[in-house]
Amino acid sequence: MKSRSVKISTKWIPFFCVSFFVLGLVFSNRVWGPVESNGQLMSQRRREQELQIVTEDCNTKSKHSPDNDVMEEVHKTHEAIQLDRSLDKAVSTLQKLATSRNSQEIQSLEGSALSREGPPRQKVFVVIGINTAFSSRKRRDSVRETWMPRGEKLLQLEREKGIVIRFMIGHSATSNSILDRAIDSEDAQHKDFLRLEHVEGYHELSAKTKIFFSTAVEKWDADFYVKVDDDVHVNLGMLAATLSHHRSKPRVYIGCMKTGPVLAQKNVKYHEPEYLKFGDEGNKYFRHATGQIYAISKDLATYIAVNQPILHKYANEDVSLGSWFIGLEIEHIDDRNMCCGTPPDCERKAQAGNLCVASFDWSCSGICKSVEKIKFVHEKCAESDGVVWSALF
Repeated sequence: MKSRSVKISTKWIPFFCVSFFVLGLVFSNRVWGPVESNGQLMSQRRREQELQIVTEDCNTKSKHSPDNDVMEEVHKTHEAIQLDRSLDKAVSTLQKLATSRNSQEIQSLEGSALSREGPPRQKVFVVIGINTAFSSRKRRDSVRETWMPRGEKLLQLEREKGIVIRFMIGHSATSNSILDRAIDSEDAQHKDFLRLEHVEGYHELSAKTKIFFSTAVEKWDADFYVKVDDDVHVNLGMLAATLSHHRSKPRVYIGCMKTGPVLAQKNVKYHEPEYLKFGDEGNKYFRHATGQIYAISKDLATYIAVNQPILHKYANEDVSLGSWFIGLEIEHIDDRNMCCGTPPDCERKAQAGNLCVASFDWSCSGICKSVEKIKFVHEKCAESDGVVWSALF
């Protein structure tokens, strides 16, 4: 069978090409357009799902990744450091407050006299407090007649040498009693008393000592504060010269140092009811100055004044004083010239040119029968009258 060929004129070829091109465009838009749009939509949804998966994965990794754990630990460490620094600052502040507490209280105490009405504290070299009692009028008179200046000379000693001397005494348990009025009358005559806010009593000597130092510090700004009993003989010039040798030291405790046994037995003199605090029976006390006479520097007297309410009182006054200084950076000065015996002991030393600061009898814890004997001690062992006035200190 023979095929028949159809010949198309070449002039129709451009027409057919254009026609088929237009039909292709129409057909493509109508038939494939929706399919392509659906494909784009599906592709967009897939991309969103993938993005969501990737985001969730990133979040999951950020929560559990090692790098995030490290950053979290660094953050915690930083917070701990900041907290530690805050604690350090708080502790440092507390330490500064604790360190400055005493100095602030000392300054407040020393400045209290300035805030009161009247003149400020008098600046002096030494304040000497002579411990006395209501019944000791004859002892006081014997002291006035021997080593203690009287009247105008007492005031002159304060002005020119800065040496203040006062009999220290409190008051009776009964307000305005005959005992208090007798002291008022004696003070009006001699003007040589320092009245303390203290109820007198033999077993209250430790408390009296604390109050003396506190009162003296409040009234006088001194380099040294001395306590002496009214049955002890003192050479003022030698005392002042001895103190002047230690003037450059900040915290000194000067006297005849001892230890002594702790007496646990009752009904004996100087019995210590709190003997168990010092260890087993038979132990000795810590080192302290004998109570007849001792001197302490300004810082130590101020320390007592500031801490007076919490300083423990033992049965014996000299032990109490020594206990208040335990734990402090102080220097104990053992000066045996402050505890010479009565003649012939102090007399031999005076003849050898080694005058004693103080003289008394150990057997009596003072000069035995001092009212009668102190004049004899003064004649044999006293320095010349001009020593204290010519001394340089």
